[in-house]
Amino acid sequence: MAQLVVAALQLPTLGMNATRLEFYLKKAAERGADVMLLGEYVLNHFFKEFATMAPNMVKEQTKKHLELLKNLSIKYDIVFIAPIIITKKDGYHKTIVKITAKNTRYYEQQILLPYTHWNEKKFFANEVAPLKDAMTFNLKGFKVMVMAGFELHFDPFWEQVTHKKVDLVLLPTASTFGSHNRWREIIKTKAFLHGCYVLRANRLGEYSDEEVKWKFYGDTMLVSPEGEVEMMLEDKESMLVEVIEKSEVLEHRKAWGFERELKLREDKANDTK
Repeated sequence: MAQLVVAALQLPTLGMNATRLEFYLKKAAERGADVMLLGEYVLNHFFKEFATMAPNMVKEQTKKHLELLKNLSIKYDIVFIAPIIITKKDGYHKTIVKITAKNTRYYEQQILLPYTHWNEKKFFANEVAPLKDAMTFNLKGFKVMVMAGFELHFDPFWEQVTHKKVDLVLLPTASTFGSHNRWREIIKTKAFLHGCYVLRANRLGEYSDEEVKWKFYGDTMLVSPEGEVEMMLEDKESMLVEVIEKSEVLEHRKAWGFERELKLREDKANDTK
């Protein structure tokens, strides 16, 4: 049965420094990693810091990291999934890039945080539009979906997980304000209900404004289809590398039969049309 070696890096913003990234990639490659996930605002600074940065600096930062990831993907034969900020004529766009040795794909985050203290929706130029399918791809016998951190909270994305029979959800985040337990419980519950692995990469670092300090706490984790945390990093810079099994996904779906019960009712509904 198929196996996949998944990896996640838990880092603060790298800025223009690529040395640490290659150090970890070499270690991941030695352990046979097939896919590497980075957290939000690791390749680029936290969006609230953009006010003090020239747009050309943000653009150059993105360009440099895209080139670096492409070269590392070729060198180590690893698929990268990484949030990155793209500069367009209408402003900054919050995206997630998938980079392989052969091609590059982008997923533009569809739902952004809209809150007064954390208003990505206002800051970024991402279009507010009817929801589209999230990015999915096949890798060594696994169906993989990329889901932006805030999108975790919205059921339509998880309906796609069920309908597309997704085996692994890659979830880059930038969680803070002591929300450890809420994120852990949501991820564990979603993994169990939808019968998939969830790999979450959360960034480290701090940002302070006039009112509050933002402390990004890590908690990068791999959760199994049974809703169990198989590996969790704490609050230090580090890397997670684990093997996941397709058989565990299939056994969970067979045992609990959630999809089977839904399909029976969908078939009944189609019969009456």
